[in-house]
Amino acid sequence: MSQHHLKHTTSTWFRTQGHGMPLAMVALCAMLGTNAVWAVDPNVKQLRIGFQKSSINFAIAKQQKLFEKEFPNAKITWNEFPAGPQILEALAVGSLDIGVTGDTPPVYAQAANKPLYYIAYESAKPLASAILIPKISKLTNLSQLKGKRIALQRGSSAHYLVVQAVRKAGLKWTDITPIWLAPAEARAAFQKGAVDAWAIWDPYYASAQIEDQAKVLTTGKGLSPNYTFYLASPNFLKQNPQAVKSIIQQINLADKWVQSHKTETTSLIAQGTGLKTNVSKVFIDRRPSPSYAAPLTAKVIADQQQLANRFSELQIIPRPINIQQAVWQSK
Repeated sequence: MSQHHLKHTTSTWFRTQGHGMPLAMVALCAMLGTNAVWAVDPNVKQLRIGFQKSSINFAIAKQQKLFEKEFPNAKITWNEFPAGPQILEALAVGSLDIGVTGDTPPVYAQAANKPLYYIAYESAKPLASAILIPKISKLTNLSQLKGKRIALQRGSSAHYLVVQAVRKAGLKWTDITPIWLAPAEARAAFQKGAVDAWAIWDPYYASAQIEDQAKVLTTGKGLSPNYTFYLASPNFLKQNPQAVKSIIQQINLADKWVQSHKTETTSLIAQGTGLKTNVSKVFIDRRPSPSYAAPLTAKVIADQQQLANRFSELQIIPRPINIQQAVWQSK
């Protein structure tokens, strides 16, 4: 699909779907304007993007060179990371301009006084993360996690999922033994039986389900909304304050394409990540549709503040934080 056609169909969607549109999308339309075809932004000179295997909209934008077309004078670089904490570390030290993460990494970063701003979010996807157990496990409920070893990435969305699961089970955080591992290492430990459970998100979740016959002890439903967030460095925003609109616009053009090209997206994600096609399909099918990027709403900020408060209460982060202070306000 051409860039012009992508823009035209997305603009048409905005016009025809407006009456039933969520508040976030109404805000997005107001933010982006109503022109059928948006002009490219010639002012951005550099755009360094951090993404993960779970970043479907970024993957499609990369494949179709949407940012390259939107920012014709910029040097665009794409950098893949295993998880959100690593992306925000790179953002904080000035190696990236924008990145995409789950809900917990920006809370960790803000609590550590690392510079960042939330610029957009995607719809909650609680079914896209889970606490998995081996196919031979006898565990059947969360309370049985007491005394168990759970693999997870520290500071990731899986971290919050485990915090919430432990709380729901009536256990204390000290009742479990967290084993801090990045996804690849956690998968190896899970396969070897070195841990009793693994808290993880898609597509690693889908891969373990299909290839390892992992069982689901719980998903994020009722525990964690599991939002996706787009974040930017303060320096990039200071130098390119109008670029946020263009960035969100391109993310949403990619998502619009995904919605109408599920089969092609499945193949592209499989090719780009090395996932098997059936794993890629489960991953994409579990993703909310649409998954547009939009400015943070009051509810999203409140949900994120609850996460931060929970981590502060448990002294997982060193101090209380105010999420609103890290939300970018476009001029």
